[in-house]
Amino acid sequence: MTVFIGGAWPYANGSLHLGHIAGLLPGDIIARYYRLKGEEVLYVSGSDCNGTPIGIRAKEEGVRVDEIADRYHEEFVQCFQSLGFSYDEYTRTDHRHHHEEVQKIFTILFERGWLYEKEVEQVYCQHDKRFLPDRFVEGICPVCGSIARGDQCDHCSTVLDATDLLDKRCKLCGHEPVLKTTTHLYFALSRFQQPLQRLLNEHKGKWRENAVQLTSRYLNEGLVDRPVTRDLENGVEVPIEGFRDKKIYVWIEAVCGYLSASKKWAEEGVDKWERYWKKDTHAYYVHGKDNIPFHTIIWPAVLMGLNEEITLPNYIVSNEYLTLEKRKISTSRNWAVWLKDLLADYPPDTIRYYLTINAPEKRDADFSWREFIYSHNSELLGACGNLVQRTVKFYQKEFGNGVTLTTVEEIVQRKVEETYTSVGEWIEAGSTRQGLEEVFEFIRWSNKRFDERKPWIMVKEKREEGKKVLEEFLYIISNLRNLLEPFLPFTASKIGGQLGMSNQLEWKSVSLPLKLTIEKTSPLFNRIELEWIEKEREKLNEKSEGE
Repeated sequence: MTVFIGGAWPYANGSLHLGHIAGLLPGDIIARYYRLKGEEVLYVSGSDCNGTPIGIRAKEEGVRVDEIADRYHEEFVQCFQSLGFSYDEYTRTDHRHHHEEVQKIFTILFERGWLYEKEVEQVYCQHDKRFLPDRFVEGICPVCGSIARGDQCDHCSTVLDATDLLDKRCKLCGHEPVLKTTTHLYFALSRFQQPLQRLLNEHKGKWRENAVQLTSRYLNEGLVDRPVTRDLENGVEVPIEGFRDKKIYVWIEAVCGYLSASKKWAEEGVDKWERYWKKDTHAYYVHGKDNIPFHTIIWPAVLMGLNEEITLPNYIVSNEYLTLEKRKISTSRNWAVWLKDLLADYPPDTIRYYLTINAPEKRDADFSWREFIYSHNSELLGACGNLVQRTVKFYQKEFGNGVTLTTVEEIVQRKVEETYTSVGEWIEAGSTRQGLEEVFEFIRWSNKRFDERKPWIMVKEKREEGKKVLEEFLYIISNLRNLLEPFLPFTASKIGGQLGMSNQLEWKSVSLPLKLTIEKTSPLFNRIELEWIEKEREKLNEKSEGE
């Protein structure tokens, strides 16, 4: 079986915050899990270095667009590596390879009649003497009345055109723009209404409910053709005569990155990209709620237009929003926890655990400093760390460093097998939160059993029986290493190091006999003092007030 996983491409116009990671982390968990199963996995993403947001940031700072893109792409790469993301290919949309592949896709769509010319009215700023990209236009959403930008309303998820907005303003100068006639290429999205409806019907059970509901809404309202060219300063040049002075609209160009990144990975001599894009591939797309229509409507329509029997998205893993201390994350107001800052102060697995166990899979979730620190101290340190440490330290103290596990009670073996099966099923369904909950249910079961068996008493009264009990728990934590690997890879590595296990991990119970050597007994986690809560809140409030 082949598995393709595409993680959404973050805009390289600002640092990553926890809301971004909450939406992307399931992709890494799914990739790691399938690799443990021995499946062939291709996991790709990259930095979105084209489009308006970067241009806005560059103008605000008075620097070139490529300086902004370089700065944040490098920061993203470092943050993803520090957090343990295991991308097979992490690239960028301003790479030559991406531009060439997008132009090939665009040309095929044009030659097959999916693109057509249309004279339209576009928002024009007389003060700045330029047509305005949609994100340079702000106003009132005509659907819900909230403040929105010209391409989408984040409040009600309506996909917009800048001309739809009420009370429009130019984001650059604040003046009211006018409408001016120009000619652009349009994508005949409306012609894909029925094929997209069939796609939805076929995959309802594999898409998150928010993706099903939002896609159903768009289809029920009726799809409309969308412009695919814009008057932008940076981006992929349009390869069609008469439109070479324009750029390909980022909403159709960025999703093509999944295919261009796969081809770039393949051209580097790793493998053939086609094997991960043809029939029978499990194709997962992992992103936040605001990206749903681009992955369930736009990208499938583009792939259908190419007509190359490419696998369409069959798993949509789309998280709801993450709030911060009960307030919506706002980068403009600096109300956010930036990933680079969090990684400087906290272990990566602490971040991975909290964002997974509190993932906004079905409804919005809130990041709370109190809960963040409590989950570390209670679950990671108190439950997981305690189980491992009291087992290895007590065994080493009583029986030395070396041990060969030969047998284990049936009840333990059965519990281990059930946990692998249950956790795996949840991950494959895209519910990584429930998968991690199952792992920690196993940890709690193991701790309870440790307390009931009382090995610290047994080794005094019946030494050999006590030794067997401790060996049982060494077997448990040997398997825990595998079970934790998709979720908490750094912790899994530490457990393997403490037991002297090889680097080879698999998604199945460890085979007996198993030779272990207890090499280290240092704690997996250290306690975070509660005083940190107020310190973090003070820093957050100071940054926000400073804006």
